[in-house]
Amino acid sequence: MQHRVIVLGAGYAGASAAGRLAKRLHREDVSITLVNAEPDFVERVRMHQLAVGQDLNPRPFSEMFAGTGVALALGEVVGVDVERKAVAVVGANGTEELAYDTLVYALGSGWNTRDVPGVAEHAHEVASRAGALRLRERLARLDAGAAVLVVGGGLTGLEAATEIAEARPDLDVALAARGGLGDWLGPKGRAHLRKVVDRLGVTVHEDTAVTGVTADGVTTADGRTLAAAVTVWTTGFAVHPIAAATALEVGGTGQIIVDATMRSVSHPDVYAVGDAALADGPGDKPLRMSCASGVPTAWQAADAIAARLTGGKLPKVPIRYFNQCVSLGRREGVIQYVTADDRAVPAALTGRIAAVYKELVCKAAAWGVAHPTLGMPARRRRVVRGQTPAATRAEATA
Repeated sequence: MQHRVIVLGAGYAGASAAGRLAKRLHREDVSITLVNAEPDFVERVRMHQLAVGQDLNPRPFSEMFAGTGVALALGEVVGVDVERKAVAVVGANGTEELAYDTLVYALGSGWNTRDVPGVAEHAHEVASRAGALRLRERLARLDAGAAVLVVGGGLTGLEAATEIAEARPDLDVALAARGGLGDWLGPKGRAHLRKVVDRLGVTVHEDTAVTGVTADGVTTADGRTLAAAVTVWTTGFAVHPIAAATALEVGGTGQIIVDATMRSVSHPDVYAVGDAALADGPGDKPLRMSCASGVPTAWQAADAIAARLTGGKLPKVPIRYFNQCVSLGRREGVIQYVTADDRAVPAALTGRIAAVYKELVCKAAAWGVAHPTLGMPARRRRVVRGQTPAATRAEATA
């Protein structure tokens, strides 16, 4: 009987995990099912580009996983029963229950309204393709001189504000940041960011906490009103709520608490990857929600599952950071080099070379997902009968 692996979610982390498992394990021994609500891969790191009217290359999963042995199940995950080891999925034919032996939870995250009044009703987001397309339609209807306010001074906010300002120089674009502009960057990166923002004509409201959103603007903690025909909310991400509704042990963010192999600390048959995982990185700091964290956690989980099923050696490669890549429109960027635990150092790339670097990173990430089994050893290992992902020879002898 085949060991049933189900992967929930086909973003960067989920798709990478499914493809890597397919390359590691023998098809006769393991069935791998990838569950996703959409039929093609979404390049989430490019949603700000989609929002301003740029078209992205389609990447159908049916083509990406053709010949890999990964089965696709289109539908929305509506429930996970970790005690019965079953997943409820609503698809074209209604609700279906899928049973698993090993579950890889990669449902990821969406925009975080932070319970600020009016955000859900009046603001736009670029955390999803649907949200980016709605914003795209709204921006296209704006007349020259209309005000667009991006709330959030992190990477997503900077990319959204500069992309909109570059693509639509006729609009009055502003950015509201809770702290200083780019205060998480090093001195060189901050200086270049301010230079680009000034050149693009983006008005920056620093040290500004937004406390409410209306149809025509926002209110701030210090009592001001900032007018905007369109408000774009980019203040962070919130994980999919399903995990918190299960018996899985989760943290205050709703992320699944995992060990160094991305295995749930409460349910050894469940692994969490990407934004869904609360995993410690260097310095015992939680990994941040990002593509930079997601793909390495997917590799870690896939290799650990394969090792536990085949009696192999568990992966021990620590996950660390190298840089943060920020596009500032299509012609400018900042590549901020960081310590292993994600703290900025003085070194940074800026300007056109940084924009090219960021573009190569985005293309490489998408290529890796679209070619999940290339560049890896061709030999698939056989499952050791009677072996479960809860224990391996390596762990038993540790």
